[in-house]
Amino acid sequence: MTQLPGLLDTEAIRKDFPVLDRLVHDGKKLVYLDNAATSQKPRQVLDALNEYYERHNANVHRGVHVLAEEATALYEGARDKVATFINAPSRDEVIFTKNASESLNLVANMLGWADEPYRVDHETEIVITEMEHHSNIVPWQLLSQRTGAKLKWFGLTDDGRLDLSNINEIITEKTKIVSFVLVSNILGTFNPVEAIIRRAQEVGALVCIDASQAAPHMPLDVQALQADFVAFTGHKMCAPTGVGILWGRQELLEDLPPFLGGGEMIETVSMHSSTYAPAPHKFEAGTPPIAQAVGLGAAIDYLTSIGMEKIAAHEHALTEYAVKRLSEVPDLRIIGPTTAEERGAAISFTLGDIHPHDVGQVLDEQGIAVRVGHHCARPVCLRYGIPATTRASFYLYSTPGEIDALVEGLDYVRNFFG
Repeated sequence: MTQLPGLLDTEAIRKDFPVLDRLVHDGKKLVYLDNAATSQKPRQVLDALNEYYERHNANVHRGVHVLAEEATALYEGARDKVATFINAPSRDEVIFTKNASESLNLVANMLGWADEPYRVDHETEIVITEMEHHSNIVPWQLLSQRTGAKLKWFGLTDDGRLDLSNINEIITEKTKIVSFVLVSNILGTFNPVEAIIRRAQEVGALVCIDASQAAPHMPLDVQALQADFVAFTGHKMCAPTGVGILWGRQELLEDLPPFLGGGEMIETVSMHSSTYAPAPHKFEAGTPPIAQAVGLGAAIDYLTSIGMEKIAAHEHALTEYAVKRLSEVPDLRIIGPTTAEERGAAISFTLGDIHPHDVGQVLDEQGIAVRVGHHCARPVCLRYGIPATTRASFYLYSTPGEIDALVEGLDYVRNFFG
């Protein structure tokens, strides 16, 4: 298998992922380049899920029998692993949700129901960006419509970066929350966190970061980020679907109201009123994603054993190689930054006048799995005047040979459409 200097031993890593051995479409080897949508799962995670269901399955907390105690220990142990993985000051700042979308909705609803000084109302402003995933647009639109708060956003430059030239006009004394993506899922852009947070702190605004495309690919230190909330999801980082994370500063979680009501999140309940449990349980109503959290803990163990710094270096080298190879394809236009230093390992592109859906379908017939469409970021497509894009995205098990296969597949697409 083709190797580039400094890359991980992908041949050994790929043996942990059973699906990567699949043959599709009459014996073609699967080339999986849709990792920004969801990652594949290693045997270590699959084994942890099976072990949980086969030997420890029970509801967590409160139960005094052995299975309940074992399930609780595994579930809360996963919380400890997440806290260490993101360098959280306290495990009690880690909230399990079902995905990043729910995490972001949780923040929006907390602020909509909060008392001063956190309340979002008709006299305040919400700031997002034009490159957000719909999960970080729609919750804020709903909050704006419900409260009368003004929704504002940073635009995009022609080369796929945030336009911060008017940052002092966008983030003002009326701003209550600034919510933005750390790494764009469609453009691949690394965003200037420090400049945005510095301005938000100047005016006393809270900051929420969507790290869904960052947490799987690089070291994530919530203390170094200096944000107030950080959201990400498990299924993009080798964990099962159905589990996400919201990290929040403890003092905020203590002051802000819950989003969902039900079992476990309460302290006392009467027919007239209720009091709430301390964070994180205050925000985890009902039976949580127990097995999924256990799987996330196993995924964190797996990624940590390889090393997030090594994974980031591997993807950087792959992205550099991919940008070079894709630039050799006639009529191909990368949407977003065109240097590896300024982007993550998700590359969206157009190919002449061929519709991205057609590109994706013909690639699939060659065994190459990519993503096509708006990528839940339709405002980006509108900004650049394109109907959609094709997106290839890489991960720790991706190889230069797969990028070569993509380029060969794109040549086939061009010939197919004449």
